[in-house]
Amino acid sequence: QVQLVESGGGLVQAGDSLRLSCAASGLTFSAYTMGWFRQAPGKEREFVAAIYWRDGSTYYADSVKGRFTMSRSNAKNTVYLQMNSLKPEDTANYYCAAASAPNTNMLTIKNRVVYNYWGQGTQVTVSS
Repeated sequence: QVQLVESGGGLVQAGDSLRLSCAASGLTFSAYTMGWFRQAPGKEREFVAAIYWRDGSTYYADSVKGRFTMSRSNAKNTVYLQMNSLKPEDTANYYCAAASAPNTNMLTIKNRVVYNYWGQGTQVTVSS
């Protein structure tokens, strides 16, 4: 079955960096758009970043643009989220998600409902 396993979360100070990883198995990885979402206590799960399966183009939430970088290795079935200049408001549980090719295009890529599979999440806490 499909598994997405996140790692790399932790407790850091404001201004620090972290790199999250998401290892995927049980799917044809190169045919899936991959996304990162986050959810803080009492808030809805929100889009953070995505990488389109077809051409590797990346998309970011305005709140992380210029600070976060998403990448993928189809050889390793893994996506990464490099997070720099972290802020306390970045504190959340970060989830990796996969969306099959027919579900995604440039209009839908930020919408969580198009993502078929989800990981269990990794906690990121940024202290001020």
